[in-house]
Amino acid sequence: MINAIEKAMDDIEAGKVEEGLSTLEKVSKTADHETKYSIAEVYYELGHLDKAKALIEELLMLYPDEGSLFIFLAEIMIDANEEDEAIDLLLEVSEEDPTYLQAQLLLADLYQMQALDEVAEQKLLSAAKKAPDEVVISYGLGEFYLDRGDYVKSIPYLKKALHQKDELPNVHIELKLAEAYSASGQFEEAMQYYREGLTDHLDPHALFGYGFTAFQIGDMIIAIEQLEALKALDPDFTSLYPYLAKAYEAENRIDEAVETLKDGMAVDEYNEQLYILAGKLSFKQHRPEDGEHFLRKVIALNPSNIEAIHTLAAYLKHDKQFEELLELISHTKSYGEDDPLLTWYEAVALKEADDYEGAFQRFLEVEKGFAEDPDFLEEFGYFLLEYGMREKAIDCFQSLMEMDSSRLEIKELLDELK
Repeated sequence: MINAIEKAMDDIEAGKVEEGLSTLEKVSKTADHETKYSIAEVYYELGHLDKAKALIEELLMLYPDEGSLFIFLAEIMIDANEEDEAIDLLLEVSEEDPTYLQAQLLLADLYQMQALDEVAEQKLLSAAKKAPDEVVISYGLGEFYLDRGDYVKSIPYLKKALHQKDELPNVHIELKLAEAYSASGQFEEAMQYYREGLTDHLDPHALFGYGFTAFQIGDMIIAIEQLEALKALDPDFTSLYPYLAKAYEAENRIDEAVETLKDGMAVDEYNEQLYILAGKLSFKQHRPEDGEHFLRKVIALNPSNIEAIHTLAAYLKHDKQFEELLELISHTKSYGEDDPLLTWYEAVALKEADDYEGAFQRFLEVEKGFAEDPDFLEEFGYFLLEYGMREKAIDCFQSLMEMDSSRLEIKELLDELK
């Protein structure tokens, strides 16, 4: 019988699928119970869930108290999107059954899939109470809290499981612990577990986590090293590019930062963050045309990306491109965006276009919102002087001096005005 199953598998792997399945069908009709279970496993691996289910249900009729059959049938049902039926089945496994703990773990997974986190948690805690030293349960609880975002709660369970990690082959607990520590802001501890975990298992998510954690503590050398390794391993891992570029920027390696962002754009051409960072870095490189190009690309992708709009508007204002600034603000308003900073910039641009009345109205609209901003008070004060509102200008400059007494030119101006 076993030879027949092996032959069927060989046929399927050789491309003779129909022939192999036909052999399995014939064998299953006369096979003993153990062989039927083996055939069900083969069907399950091949994705023939209905055939696997039929065989296990047949065996359950003969062995109604066999917990392993309940577990196997539940796994088949889960893969067949029959979660409710799987839950009903697993609830029948008694506490005395050797597979009871496994059933509780599966139930917890199912309840979590259905967003019934509290029920899932209770199943796991109940299992932990019954078997406090069972490493699978400790790990299950740790992973449950990790997935739910309760990072601090997950750590003691994962550490407990780590002491028995030999009982969990192919499970990389160090990397789970590293993730929990990093997500809870305990970066130094996370670094230690990332180093240990990545020694045994090269995982893209862990490489990103290690690089991100190193970035958070300011160790840009390790951040660059790990994120470059991830880039080589999986260049489609798009989250790496902004952090790798920022790490290069922190090391004043601006050219490499920009090249990193361009590599990221080649992988994900619609990633707005990459273009914004490239725009800002281009201004740092004194290449304003490139900076403007990248920012306009973002706005073309998403006309409501306020960070890109603010950055481009600030550049146009600084570069005295007031006509282009007014066009940008008008374009932004046409998409329903109404932003106080842009209203301030619009006031400045209207003043430069000799529309003093329009500029005054815009300044008034945002006067209260920027009453604590020295730069706004300075610009508004100078405007008011030109507009003939001397007393209001003095009030602006006095408010400015109360916030920043180091502005000697404003102090001298106030003395003259008084």
